[in-house]
Amino acid sequence: MDWMLTRCEEVDEEGLSGNEADSEDEGYNDEIADPDNLLLNMTVSRASSRKSRPESSGSRLERFGPGSDHSESDDEIPHKPREHLPEIADFTTVDINDEKAFDTDLEDKGAGAAPGVSIDLVADFQYLRTAYAIDTNLKFSDNLFAALKTTTAYDPTGRTAYIEGCKKVGVVPASYFLRHMNDPHLSMKHHGLGSQGMRAIAMSLVSNTSVLTLDLSDNWLGHPGGHAVCEMLRDNCFITHLDLSDNKFGLQTAESLSQTLQQNSTLTHVTLSGNDFDDKAAVHFSDAIMNTTKLEYLNLSHNLFGENAGIILGPAIADNSSLKELDLSWNSIRRKGAVAIAQGVKNNVYMKKINLAWNGFGLEGSIAFGDALKGNQVLEELDLTNNRITSEGAVLIGKGVSVNETLTTIRLGRNPMQTAGCYGICAAILRNPNCALKELDFKDILVNKDFDDIFKQVQEQVPDIKMRHGGMEPPKKPRARIHPMVKLTNYIEKNNLRLVDFFNKFDKDGSMSVTYEEFQQGIEDTGIKLTQEEVQILLSELDSDGDGEINFSEMVSGHTGFQESQQENINVILTATQPRPVTT
Repeated sequence: MDWMLTRCEEVDEEGLSGNEADSEDEGYNDEIADPDNLLLNMTVSRASSRKSRPESSGSRLERFGPGSDHSESDDEIPHKPREHLPEIADFTTVDINDEKAFDTDLEDKGAGAAPGVSIDLVADFQYLRTAYAIDTNLKFSDNLFAALKTTTAYDPTGRTAYIEGCKKVGVVPASYFLRHMNDPHLSMKHHGLGSQGMRAIAMSLVSNTSVLTLDLSDNWLGHPGGHAVCEMLRDNCFITHLDLSDNKFGLQTAESLSQTLQQNSTLTHVTLSGNDFDDKAAVHFSDAIMNTTKLEYLNLSHNLFGENAGIILGPAIADNSSLKELDLSWNSIRRKGAVAIAQGVKNNVYMKKINLAWNGFGLEGSIAFGDALKGNQVLEELDLTNNRITSEGAVLIGKGVSVNETLTTIRLGRNPMQTAGCYGICAAILRNPNCALKELDFKDILVNKDFDDIFKQVQEQVPDIKMRHGGMEPPKKPRARIHPMVKLTNYIEKNNLRLVDFFNKFDKDGSMSVTYEEFQQGIEDTGIKLTQEEVQILLSELDSDGDGEINFSEMVSGHTGFQESQQENINVILTATQPRPVTT
């Protein structure tokens, strides 16, 4: 902001004589020739000077523009053209950390100015910020730049370095950054910085000792911006938490970030989600994971890691000695990659949490993680949400749960494991008297009464355990009962029998009449599957006279009557489904 200054001193016309005016003119010429004097005579506010001197018609620069005379007499002194410096307000008295000092690119336009700062100054500041972005609109002489550099003292806040960096790369300074660059938690997300804007900020943060947490997410920094961040982190030894999500870095930046993570000794939490890192980039992050000794949290979610990336990252996870939490969710790690990640977790002795949700571990990954939970006695939280884990896979993971003594949270929601898989996990908990689980997440999975019963047993063993599921399954509707006469009719039609031939299978003595016992024996001999209840229904319907026997005429009458009733039901259904005729 120091460069945005000029001489706006007002001269009271009534208080100046001819000689005084001439001497003033000579002093003014000296000031233009000597930038140091110009800087020493800068004032606070053009607007305030105008208010204090209502009789003056404008600043001296306005009255004596290019080609105009300095004195009140045009005859005494010849015209002498000179350079017209831009009229820029002095903001040295404005507190850059004051949220209400002036309008910015992020606050409402109605925000008030700081006490003592006029609205004209605010408007001038906004005008100059716009003009600054256009090369041809705002030009300073080399002498003035040299004077500014020689008179500017060292600025430990990095404010001066940022302004100079903006001029160097040709971007408009972000007033929000200027006001918050000394905050311990600096959030610059969604600012649209781009690679050039990031370069200017990086120049300032090199010497910044205040910022501990830096959020640069969603700024589309690209490779040049990512490289600038890495260069800054090689010198900055104060930032501990860094968020670079959604910046489209790609493979080239992955290599620079890997080197930075290995060299930096202060970063403990780094988020790199949503940066299009693929299997090739996994090679660089594998080196970083294997060699870092300070990093405690690493987020690589929402990238493009596939099976090969899992194979590469697995051994690095096994050898890491500092990471406490790793997030690889929302990638495409599966098959051999899933197995490699599980083996890495099995051999790691430091990691407390790992998030592998929304990948594709499937049955192979379930087998590997069941084995990993048997060998790992450090892991506390495991997230396998939406990983294509079936009921069989859940049972295999349960084998690891049945012997693990450190796991406190397991998330298996949105997997096609159904209630049988949830039941298998609960059964595994009951087999482990030293189970430490406190939270079970079966989100969006419907369970039934059998699961509810076994979970009550789990609660008796682990009273503090909490569980979430997708709700109880709706009760199954009872099957519509099939009339036993339908089974008889199907048997007759399937074997192409006449009704008399079918009856003769029951009538062993040829009397054209069968007892109840003969009828039941004939049903068993034909192989028709009827329950005792269904046999009794047939006997009661076919024995119309109630004499305890069924003759052939009763068989024919019962069979014919049943077929007619079935046809009537079909006709009723067809009539009900036919569209009504359109009436006019």
